[in-house]
Amino acid sequence: MSEEQKDRDIAECQISAQSCDCESSFHHPHVNIGKITAEVPVVLAELSLHLNVNAIIKFPEPVLEIKDIKKSVKLTQCRLLLPANQLFVKGFVRKNIQYAAPCPEIEMHSDKSVASDIHSYTVDVPFQCVTEIKKFLTCPVMPEINKRYNFDFHVSKPMHCGFPEKDELQSNDLSQFHQESMQHYNKLPFCELISSRIIEWAEAIDRRPLPNCSPIGEGVFTKLEEKMVLELVIKVLQKQQIRVSSTTNDHDDCFDCD
Repeated sequence: MSEEQKDRDIAECQISAQSCDCESSFHHPHVNIGKITAEVPVVLAELSLHLNVNAIIKFPEPVLEIKDIKKSVKLTQCRLLLPANQLFVKGFVRKNIQYAAPCPEIEMHSDKSVASDIHSYTVDVPFQCVTEIKKFLTCPVMPEINKRYNFDFHVSKPMHCGFPEKDELQSNDLSQFHQESMQHYNKLPFCELISSRIIEWAEAIDRRPLPNCSPIGEGVFTKLEEKMVLELVIKVLQKQQIRVSSTTNDHDDCFDCD
């Protein structure tokens, strides 16, 4: 490779992108004027659910004390059963528990001190409930039922021997099958989790003193009983066709959010 080529490669490697300010201006969108039919998610109901959850958490090692617990709610199922108006909710609370565990590798505990490590343990606490939606903000579109209809054609056949020649067998044709079927592909209601609130009380149920000599009041446990009051705000939606009406396409429709 020549020296000129090497210098060109070094120069290309040293090139970097730099950010700069750029100006923007409002672009007025095109809006159809008149009465328009649109399919949009419509809010059927907004519910506040209250659940009581009780769980036993088992740690993989002895725990000296809990330092912090981070929690987040995750929904795995939220299904509205029509036309019964029953809402099935299922999910779990993800808990990341930070705790101190005795560590004799650092220093063996004595009657005045306990050495420990900070560990974390993540566990999912499941919950589920069923509630009835008694009041809708918007009535749901009920599912259409699939239908099937069987039909036959009239046929006439000569009778077998032993019957007069003028007699005929009048019936449907068993060698043929005729059917009309109709399937409806309904819009399934779905949910959005708006907010969650957790009030909890955690208590060790198998706490015992440290073996041999240890400071007063120090001990370890491996089982934690969790009592939680879980409050969820859930929005139930369904895609529906609605009529949207507009008469103008003016710039006055824009707002300054400041």
